[in-house]
Amino acid sequence: MVLLCIGACMSQVTRADTPSYQPSSLFTQFGSAHGTRTLTAGLTWDLPYRWQLGSGELSSYLEASYAYWQIQSADRAGLSHVSQFALVPVLRYRPADGASPWFFETGVGVTATSSVYRTREKSFSTSFNFGTHLAVGRSFGAQREHEIALRLEHFSNAGIKHPNPGENFVQIRYARRF
Repeated sequence: MVLLCIGACMSQVTRADTPSYQPSSLFTQFGSAHGTRTLTAGLTWDLPYRWQLGSGELSSYLEASYAYWQIQSADRAGLSHVSQFALVPVLRYRPADGASPWFFETGVGVTATSSVYRTREKSFSTSFNFGTHLAVGRSFGAQREHEIALRLEHFSNAGIKHPNPGENFVQIRYARRF
């Protein structure tokens, strides 16, 4: 049954226009985890694939970002920081055949930090990690050129090396489509 559903979805794959190397949007987001605040900026590129999924549309994009994490350091009394670079492919679902202003999305990608992340409670073992997120958001504006989203993000090394405590962030994102 599952294979039939996957096959039916994949048979509905359509290509949008020829892929463009121009970014499709610019975003900024901020959020926090236990003792860590983050500010992120990045670009997205729409990918040329669309799927009909039930009564909605599933689309894809790629995001690249730079984040500045301000953390309570485990080895110092004061604040410290980590820079993070990420590359994440994302799937976005819009109800109502893609016409709804509301969307839901998920992504899984790779990240690298300038040093190993350490707080008073946690210590990662690698600078290379995976990033995953779930989000709900809404587009607005005359041509849906503005977006705001609430994102839950998780970073960990997926057990490549221990310890691997992971970190969860709650983030608010604003994006401006070009």
